[in-house]
Amino acid sequence: MVVVTGQNKVSGNPDDAMSSSDAEDDFQEPATPTATQAGQALPLLPQQFPEVVPLNVGGMHFTTRLSTLRRYEDTMLAAMFSGRHYIPTDAEGRYFIDRDGTYFGDILNFLRSGDLPPRERVRSVYKEAQYYSIGPLLDNLEDIQPLKGEKVRQAFLGLMPYYKDHLERIIEIAKLRAMQRKARFAKLKVCVFKEEMPITPYECPHFNSLRFERSESETKLFEHHCEVDVSFGPWEAVADVYDLLHCIVTDLSARGITVDHQCIGVCDKHLINHYYCKRPIYEFKITWW
Repeated sequence: MVVVTGQNKVSGNPDDAMSSSDAEDDFQEPATPTATQAGQALPLLPQQFPEVVPLNVGGMHFTTRLSTLRRYEDTMLAAMFSGRHYIPTDAEGRYFIDRDGTYFGDILNFLRSGDLPPRERVRSVYKEAQYYSIGPLLDNLEDIQPLKGEKVRQAFLGLMPYYKDHLERIIEIAKLRAMQRKARFAKLKVCVFKEEMPITPYECPHFNSLRFERSESETKLFEHHCEVDVSFGPWEAVADVYDLLHCIVTDLSARGITVDHQCIGVCDKHLINHYYCKRPIYEFKITWW
């Protein structure tokens, strides 16, 4: 029999007995959890909130009723202040939300009385409403400008193949050329065409017949890539080339990119008979600083 003392002395034949370390490995009891571990293991008690709730949202202070925060059940605020989750408080006892509080007042005004923000803050408040998952506010904001118009614009852009990829290509090409030339700006050629087939006043009488009755070999003659950096089109919608140009400039500007553009001519590639490409070519100038 092996006896382990407080000084780890072992009696008996060393060859027949287990070492103290072996004994500990075989018969070690489960470790007693520390106070910290025990605290983590125990579920927190439901948090109680006062009827009037002081808030600290990213350093900005607000005060509102608990019922206001719980106005709509399926929101993040209602869940946060349901009592099921622990919310930390600052040194003054205000419940702390780690979020920029710039537009939180607009969120509260909607929860209180259904008020909507002025037009210049609609986009920013929309992002906050998404974060807090306030469905009724999102629905209301989507029905007013500028978000209502943005939905229509996105429906048009949904017809455009690889639109976002082409935007990224414009940015990458312009950046690379500016860095290579150590220049303040870069220029690139962009083709924007609505119709797959060329249309000019002279060609119009023949256009429909060629479009619907041309042979496979003629079809291949019309398929080509203009000598440009990026090409947008074709698409089928009432919106025209100038509408798409507006979208391109708007989306680049939204990313902080300064862009100017002008038409510098058309693609003059000869296709078949008296048909030439005639797709408009635009020069884009991207200024980096």
